[in-house]
Amino acid sequence: MKIIHSSRVRLFIGAALISLSPVWVTLVDVAPSTSGFYRVLFGGAALVVYLLATRRRLHLSRRAWRLTLAASFFLLLDLWFWHRSIIYIGPGLSTLLANFQVFIMLIAGIVFLRQIPRPAQLIAVPLAFLGLALIVGFDWESLPGDYRIGVLLGLLTAVAYAAYLLTLRLLRESSTFRVPTREMAVVSVFCAAMMAVTVLGEGGSLAITSYEDLGWLIAYGVLSHCMGWLFIASSLSEVSAVEAGLALLFQPILSFVWDVAFFDRQMTIVELVGASIALVAIYLGSRPSSKQIQGTG
Repeated sequence: MKIIHSSRVRLFIGAALISLSPVWVTLVDVAPSTSGFYRVLFGGAALVVYLLATRRRLHLSRRAWRLTLAASFFLLLDLWFWHRSIIYIGPGLSTLLANFQVFIMLIAGIVFLRQIPRPAQLIAVPLAFLGLALIVGFDWESLPGDYRIGVLLGLLTAVAYAAYLLTLRLLRESSTFRVPTREMAVVSVFCAAMMAVTVLGEGGSLAITSYEDLGWLIAYGVLSHCMGWLFIASSLSEVSAVEAGLALLFQPILSFVWDVAFFDRQMTIVELVGASIALVAIYLGSRPSSKQIQGTG
């Protein structure tokens, strides 16, 4: 992270790298859980190599080990739901729905931390649902069954993603490291083990049948999972909540761009308006006060 000194540049590079995640998933010819397994396996391996090369020790407390195990489980659920939603509704919409975690985080702050939401955050919630309604249509029953499944999976991704971020927040509170490289490495390795059991339990296979798929999966793990999160994590303590919120917004916008550019997704004017409204809502909802929960994008 020392090569790029500007925290703002690191923040948006990280968001751009993470926005490519659904692209890798769409390009590979493997089952959803299998691509999730290789994401955390290759990403975790890259982090472990970095820790060994820099001779950094773990030094995690017993509580931290328990929290890393919990975070690994929530990441497993996040990836399981999200990879399947991509198949049904495409990279752009699946990533947008996953970022509805902002509103789960907002609710968690109100219920568990007794935080009072700002007026902008209260406006953001109905705006988000209006945007979603414009994207998927107001007549739910008229939608194809697979499309409805994809939307539900995307919203479940948001719940799992929020639980993952909340657990990471608890883990970071007890950490003395500025960049959570160690925690991310452990979570990735634990999650890879859980994902392997899940794949085999589903009767799936971990086989990679082509060098092309191997290349996409390595890019997925190293660039999006490892590098993307490290760029963001290393900059969060040096940027404002507004800038962190903009980075959060930047990710689904780029995912929509990649969806249209690479996979010829056709969008109507109504869908574009709905996506724009939802993105504005995510931005408003992701600007907490200094005492509120802040996600990591």
